[in-house]
Amino acid sequence: MKTIFREYDIRGIYKKELDEQMTKLIGYFLGLHVKKIGDFVAIGYDARSHSPILCEYLTSGLNKAGCSVLNMGLVATPVNYFSNFQNFDGITPNASIMITGSHNPSEYNGFKITIDKKPFFGEDIYALGREILANYELQIEDNTTSKFINAKERYIAYLIKEFDHLKGFDKKFVYDCGNGVAGVVAQDIFKALGFTCKGLFTEPDGSFPNHHPDPTVEKNLKDIKKELEGDFELGFAYDGDADRIAFLTKKNNVKGDIMAILFSRAMSNPTVIGEVKCSQIMYDDINKRGKAIMYKTGHSNLKVMIAKTNADFAAEVSGHLFFNDRYFGYDDAIYATLRMIELVKNGLDVDEEIAGLPVVYSTEELKVETNENDKFPLVEKVKELLKNPPADFPAIKEIVDVDGVRVIFNDGWGLVRASNTTPVLVTRFESTSEANAKLYEQKLNEIIVQAKAKLH
Repeated sequence: MKTIFREYDIRGIYKKELDEQMTKLIGYFLGLHVKKIGDFVAIGYDARSHSPILCEYLTSGLNKAGCSVLNMGLVATPVNYFSNFQNFDGITPNASIMITGSHNPSEYNGFKITIDKKPFFGEDIYALGREILANYELQIEDNTTSKFINAKERYIAYLIKEFDHLKGFDKKFVYDCGNGVAGVVAQDIFKALGFTCKGLFTEPDGSFPNHHPDPTVEKNLKDIKKELEGDFELGFAYDGDADRIAFLTKKNNVKGDIMAILFSRAMSNPTVIGEVKCSQIMYDDINKRGKAIMYKTGHSNLKVMIAKTNADFAAEVSGHLFFNDRYFGYDDAIYATLRMIELVKNGLDVDEEIAGLPVVYSTEELKVETNENDKFPLVEKVKELLKNPPADFPAIKEIVDVDGVRVIFNDGWGLVRASNTTPVLVTRFESTSEANAKLYEQKLNEIIVQAKAKLH
């Protein structure tokens, strides 16, 4: 049971791990945390068939703790985050909980938690898990009392007003909601702004009948790529809860770190936070005009770092994009879509800008199977072995250990880090030379094999 309490959120299989008892207890003990600062908790949920049921269980637990529940119904995760910054009839939520399995398979669900406008994550979640497991026999009665708040309508109206200047945008685009919850807000916003666009799989359906709602996986983009062969010039795809974006042109699948370059070029002296998987091109380009900060992977980590540094923007390669410039500093794929359309309307030629960047050879995220108990010790062992690497190991310029180990070589880098969400090591490699990118991959994988042998 304790494995459902993860670094960034709570996530598990419905009924098997997230059953009635567990969910009520999560609501109750979270509610006790919220009560330290106030009474009001806003809840929203995604398109999964079990999300409304989990909402009832969670509401019962929160009511038991003495909280007042504000129910916003079926919404995208950014709407849930947005509610923390709004006043509903004199009430501003002290916390919000989004019930979502994000891009996980349909049997999964979970909770993304915000308290006092800050992510509730890391040790706070682990401590919550320990508290719940120590009190697992506590019985909580059904009490689904809540007050409806129309956060979705408020969010839609806000974005239409903020981007009213995009009316008249004349390029055709296609967007793929993957039967997640993006469609419940995107369609209304795009229609009100008068865009010429086509929505794919906009109807929420938690069984995801057309393709899995994870736009980082290339095969999930085949429908949108087919549309881009025709009249459409731009494409946007969203994950299951619409906090992550993929952006495509006819020529390019533009990853989050390259989007960060494009966005930052329109900002004056920008401060931008990237994660350890971001391309060196991004850091070098931004440092010419502002300041780039390398930090840990994970939406919660980046939100905290934005608040700490007051950075303009943060990005993950996977398409979590966080605008603090003109927005609230959380990851929102719909907002990011409108900002990209704004750049294009202002004259940006995306493909031309990308063609002007230095050429590098980089791998996708490559995963090395391990287990939950070994993954973090393995990374520590890799760090240890890199202090005295083999004679044939490429020359190391620097080692960055802010999140796992990023080894900087003369013309590229390699990364080894433990995934916070799955039992794997995540690796990525980049170089100005294709041969060296492969060499770095080979040599770091040899170190991982040695680390595994020494661990056992």
